[in-house]
Amino acid sequence: MRRFDRFVAPARREWRRSLQLRVVALTLIASSVLVGAFGFFVAQRSANILLNRAQDEVESSMQSKLRYAASQLSVHLTALEPRLQNTVDITVNALADDDPAESGGSVVSIRADQIPGIQAVTSVKKLDTSGLITRDLIKAVSGDGKVAEQVRTAEVNGKKIKFLVYGSPVPTNFGHLELYYMVPLTTEDSAANQIRTTVLVTGLALVILLGVVAGLVTRLVVLPVRDAARTAQRLSAGLLDQRMKVTGEDDLALLAASFNQMAANLQRQIVRLEEMSRLQRRFTSDVSHELRTPLTTVRMAADLIFSEREDFDPAVARSAELLQAELDRFESLLTDLLEISRFDAGFAALDAEHADLVPIVKRVADRLTGLADRVGVTIELRVPDEPVIAEVDPRRIERVLRNLVGNAVEHGEGRPVRITLACDEAAVAVTVRDHGIGLKAGEERLVFNRFWRADPSRARQTGGTGLGLSISAEDARLHGGWLEAWGAPGEGAQFRLTLPVRSGDRLVAAPLPLIPRDRALDSEEAGR
Repeated sequence: MRRFDRFVAPARREWRRSLQLRVVALTLIASSVLVGAFGFFVAQRSANILLNRAQDEVESSMQSKLRYAASQLSVHLTALEPRLQNTVDITVNALADDDPAESGGSVVSIRADQIPGIQAVTSVKKLDTSGLITRDLIKAVSGDGKVAEQVRTAEVNGKKIKFLVYGSPVPTNFGHLELYYMVPLTTEDSAANQIRTTVLVTGLALVILLGVVAGLVTRLVVLPVRDAARTAQRLSAGLLDQRMKVTGEDDLALLAASFNQMAANLQRQIVRLEEMSRLQRRFTSDVSHELRTPLTTVRMAADLIFSEREDFDPAVARSAELLQAELDRFESLLTDLLEISRFDAGFAALDAEHADLVPIVKRVADRLTGLADRVGVTIELRVPDEPVIAEVDPRRIERVLRNLVGNAVEHGEGRPVRITLACDEAAVAVTVRDHGIGLKAGEERLVFNRFWRADPSRARQTGGTGLGLSISAEDARLHGGWLEAWGAPGEGAQFRLTLPVRSGDRLVAAPLPLIPRDRALDSEEAGR
């Protein structure tokens, strides 16, 4: 079966991909069925017409032979007359035609099954009529006194010939004799075979012609569609100047013209959007850079005021502390904006190296322990005892984990936050699980949008900029990995970072599930 599947796989693939092949094949199948049914009907009808005509001729000839035989045998009054057998022989010879094996002549036989003493006589002595004159025919003619007919086949001179056999009782003064008239259907069979051959050849030629016509007609439709598909592929690849060739004024030409108009409109819109996006990125980058200089001056002044706050009035000292905190947040925002602008411009580079992720995870947890203690959250670590080596950019991975753990602590509602690290031969995964407010349906995709917040009225504990998860998602994509989220209202959320062990490899599966195991167990118990 596997060898058969490998053999037919190209045909299946071509069948799925080629509209022209399917149309031609279905046309051939449908036309073959219709032409076959029509040819069978014509051949059968022609054979029946030929047989009916032969029956009419034989029946007419049978009547004349029957009258002649009755007139010849009526001269005898009893079956005991010695010259009766001689009369039967003479009558058969008179009624006989030419040799059927040579010229298609008929065969005549007279029998007297109910009258003893009279021997059966056949016009062709060498022809065995036992296969032509059957017991059923004899019973119908001799026993019931009816005129009967049948079609039988006999071998004459080594050739099998089909005969139309008629049997009829011959009335005489001493009882009934049976006259059997056997006519070969050689001419009718030959004509029927010629008709069948003609119908078969004509039908085959018609099916092939229909297939060719279907192929040509389908080609007229398929070629523009294929051209449109190739043009659409080039447009999707960024070749916005590609257009279809417009020929004629028919529907296909209208389709090509409409497609070209759509492509031109799309090109104008894409160019316009690209220009707007470029200007937006340029604006963000320029503003971020331009703000660096005044921010540095303000930072120096704020640091000076902050360092002397002990000598100020308490209200002024508090203002200095708030100024310092907001400057830190503003500086983080500028840093994130610059990072986002680098991602948008395609200038972000990956400095990959073989690094152990276990100390990176522990370092992130240690740095956020102070924040976790302030909000009453416990950070739990589940990492392997042995090193977990992967080809990554440690700075970016630490930033991703810092964002994930910081968000989990902020939304943890005072409940533990669990960090799990696992790996296999192809991938390494880190999950961050909290038991806070969770995410509503559909928000697992929105959390990576810029400046998106699950609860806009909620105050930030970490002073985040709203760009952390967006930058984290870009960092994961830069590694060729995944950053995914799961959450349910009131049940918390879990984020999973999956990275390939070797940089550039394609991920297929993750070592850790996206849905937490405790949630999966609860679902199974509820199902029971």
